[in-house]
Amino acid sequence: MAAGDGTRLRPLTERWAKPILPIDGRPVLATLLRELARSGLGRATIVVGHLAEGVETLIRDGAWGIDVRCVRQESADGSADAVRRAVEEGAEPPFLITAADTVYTAGDVARFAAALAESGAEGGIAVRRDPPPSPGKPPVRIRDGLVQRVVDDDPANPLGSAPLWALGPRLAPFFDDLPGPPYELRNVFQRAIDAGLPVAAVEIGPTRDLTDPLDLARENFPYLRAL
Repeated sequence: MAAGDGTRLRPLTERWAKPILPIDGRPVLATLLRELARSGLGRATIVVGHLAEGVETLIRDGAWGIDVRCVRQESADGSADAVRRAVEEGAEPPFLITAADTVYTAGDVARFAAALAESGAEGGIAVRRDPPPSPGKPPVRIRDGLVQRVVDDDPANPLGSAPLWALGPRLAPFFDDLPGPPYELRNVFQRAIDAGLPVAAVEIGPTRDLTDPLDLARENFPYLRAL
C-alpha cells in the first residue's frame, strides 16, 4: 500500500511520495521489495496514488528480484479500498498486505508467512513491541495466539499492530458493505473475527518508518538518535 498522502511528513511529501524517502540511505520501498524477494514471494502489487509517478519510476528503474506491478488508487479511500484495487487487477488471496513505508527486521516477513501457514488460520496480523502502541498504532487484544480485537482498549497492552497482514480467501466476503469511506482493513478483519474465523497474531521484531520530518535525519544518520 503506497498511495497515502504522508500528511505528517509535509512539506517533504508535497514533492516526494513517502515510500521513496530513505531509511539508511535507501528508499524504504526498495528495502521492502528486496526483503519480500528474500522471503520467497514471487510477485508484488504496489497500489499507488499520491505522487504516483515517482513511485512508478523507482519501480521501473530498479532490479528487485521479484515481479512488481503498479495499480492506481485514484482517491485515498483507505486500506481496504487499496486491497480491492489490487484484487481488481488480478491479485488473488491468499496474500500478504503491507504498508510500503515500513522497514522490517530482516527475516520477519518470511517468519510471519511461515507462522501463518503453520497456524492454519484464515488470516493474520503482525504485532510488535517496538514501536509501542500509540494513538495511531493501537494495541491488539490476543488470546491463545488468536486476535480477539484488532483495536484493544487496554492502555497497558504492550503489543501494537504492525502494518503487515495476511488475508486468506475466506476473508474476501467481509470487504462487502464496509462503513466508509475511508474503508479500512481493521474493519474487514474484525468482522471476520466476530463471525468466528480464526485470525492469528504473530509477534515480529522492531519496525522502522518515517513519522515526522525529523525522522528523516534520525533514520539516516544513526549518531543523531543518541542526541
